[in-house]
Amino acid sequence: MKETKTLPLFSTYELDSRFYDELLKDNNEVREVYKTLYNLFGSYSVSEFDRLNKQAKDSFFNLGITFQVYGDKEVKEKIFPFDLFPRIINNKEWTTIEKGVLQRSKALNLFLWDVYHDQKIIKQGIVPEDLIKSSANFLPEMIGLDPPGGIYNHISGTDLIKHSDGKYYVLEDNIRCPSGVSYVIGNRNAVKHALFGVFNQYNAHTVVDYGSKLLDTMESVKPNGVDAPVCVIITPGVYNSAYYEHSFLAKQMGVVLVEGRDLFVENGFVYMRTIYGPEKVDVIYRRVDDLFIDPLVFKKDSMLGVPGLFSVYQKGNVTLVNAPGTGVADDKAVYTYMPEIIKYYLDEEPILNNVHTYHCSRKDELKYVIENIDKLVVKPVDESGGYGISIGSKLTKEEIETVKKTILAAPRKYIAQPIMSLSTHPTYIDENESFESRHVDLRTFTLLGKDTDFVLKGGLSRVALKKGNLIVNSSQGGGSKDTWVLKK
Repeated sequence: MKETKTLPLFSTYELDSRFYDELLKDNNEVREVYKTLYNLFGSYSVSEFDRLNKQAKDSFFNLGITFQVYGDKEVKEKIFPFDLFPRIINNKEWTTIEKGVLQRSKALNLFLWDVYHDQKIIKQGIVPEDLIKSSANFLPEMIGLDPPGGIYNHISGTDLIKHSDGKYYVLEDNIRCPSGVSYVIGNRNAVKHALFGVFNQYNAHTVVDYGSKLLDTMESVKPNGVDAPVCVIITPGVYNSAYYEHSFLAKQMGVVLVEGRDLFVENGFVYMRTIYGPEKVDVIYRRVDDLFIDPLVFKKDSMLGVPGLFSVYQKGNVTLVNAPGTGVADDKAVYTYMPEIIKYYLDEEPILNNVHTYHCSRKDELKYVIENIDKLVVKPVDESGGYGISIGSKLTKEEIETVKKTILAAPRKYIAQPIMSLSTHPTYIDENESFESRHVDLRTFTLLGKDTDFVLKGGLSRVALKKGNLIVNSSQGGGSKDTWVLKK
């Protein structure tokens, strides 16, 4: 078969047969769905593309699309790294992804209801009781509490990878405060501005409807007796790493962005301070962690929450999105039981596979992990943002010994997975002035409301910008690219 003609911007692009390359087949031929894009990008000179690339990055800067990185000595605000070459997912693949992530979100919601009520899955020995009770994110205060509409995880972020076998696998579920959707929309706007003509040729689904769908979801779980709910987003403030997203979503939905000091509790209800006087608040999309939402119940010294908020929630007079205590279900140790959880609550086989996972609290699996760290990725069960991850193949002998000691000191806190072959995708590398293959994953966003659900037809394709790196999180130096889900 005829080889693909190498174009100037792809002069250093190399196919690595160990990984699934989303642009090229094994014979170096461009996949059909990418041919129009490949030819368009290949027609640019380096100087022309640099100009387009700079325009896209300038638009991010002008819009304030940033994130915070917390270092040992200082907090830095950075423009979110963005790559102009979009990722394309065909309709057939997306249908499987969408059904799979929705299945997981529904199963996790039923699991949360059970964990905080009858605990049947524990009593029947499917999920161990000590796994739940020892989770740092299990909130005893939620036991017996019925969230409005019966929904705990209104917003779920499911992280997927495409393995060398060409299949998608779930890396983890995020149902506390999953972030990144603002970058999905920012990426789309930047690409449409720079590549308007070619975007229209591809007939991709929109992603800019997320704000309206999120507002619909929030309004669907309004407290009983409320006709026209007042919805707000509560943020920890401007120094939070995801503050841009908080303000962006508030604008998208047309709701007020508040901090804890803007709200108060009186006579069993929550009110917002306004220039016109107090206004009752019915639904709060919280981007404040569980233990900081109410200093009367959780962390006594929290300045981020609202005194008395949890008592109002217990009375059913306000809805919190996502519900407190959801983190017990996105614990990476609970992830190991997802196939059983799906089967138990939905009587279905998982549509999307888990990555095989070893939980270090199990003695036989702990032994295997300790003896094979050089072949595994070790992760803390309750961290996010790529923090605390150890990739065995990248460690020195001394570092491996340190990881062993850390695991043995607290086995419950760690899981391990095989080093998966994340797919590769063209990514423009400024210093080399050409496209190179970099590893990518995909975060999808699912909304659950009362009698309603929605999966955003697109997602955050995150890119490990360092060559050979498998950690894609922005906090670890990763970037992102637009994701086009085709309508047909």
